[in-house]
Amino acid sequence: HLLSRRQRQMCIRDRTKVGHATRFLKEGNKVKVSIRFRGREMGHPEQGHEIMRRFAEALSELANVEKPAKLEGRNMLMFLASKPAK
Repeated sequence: HLLSRRQRQMCIRDRTKVGHATRFLKEGNKVKVSIRFRGREMGHPEQGHEIMRRFAEALSELANVEKPAKLEGRNMLMFLASKPAK
């Protein structure tokens, strides 16, 4: 299975973004995750939902999805909140 250039970029960026989000969540902050769609990407919002799902899955130990991914114009937004301390 070959990855497109955009998908390869997202794989690298995802790790960085997950790292930053992890740091914010450990400090007790909320995280707003956003994806901006450009041009023809608007025709494939399901790919954005998949990226958001993977992102939330990667942070599932630290965060709860406060507001699920939703397409608003050209942006897809999702909010994560840190899990309460036990």
